[in-house]
Amino acid sequence: MDPDSGGSKWEPSRGLGFHALRHTYASVQLEAGESIVSLARWLGHADPGFTLRTYTHFMPDAGTRGRAAMDAWFSGEANSLETP
Repeated sequence: MDPDSGGSKWEPSRGLGFHALRHTYASVQLEAGESIVSLARWLGHADPGFTLRTYTHFMPDAGTRGRAAMDAWFSGEANSLETP
């Protein structure tokens, strides 16, 4: 709010603008199972490690597919796994 304007004024911020849109996009992509490498490329990050460090908190189910694959392998069902 600008005290000299006599009223309220919207001031752009990282939390309400394009930056927030990028975080939303990244979180939706990760929730859908997109790879970190692809997401890094789409976001323009040179290092997928940066993307991983930045957005890892959006991956609550990380490891679920890997655990399911190992469970299927140990039970002899590995050949019946569907690949995306």
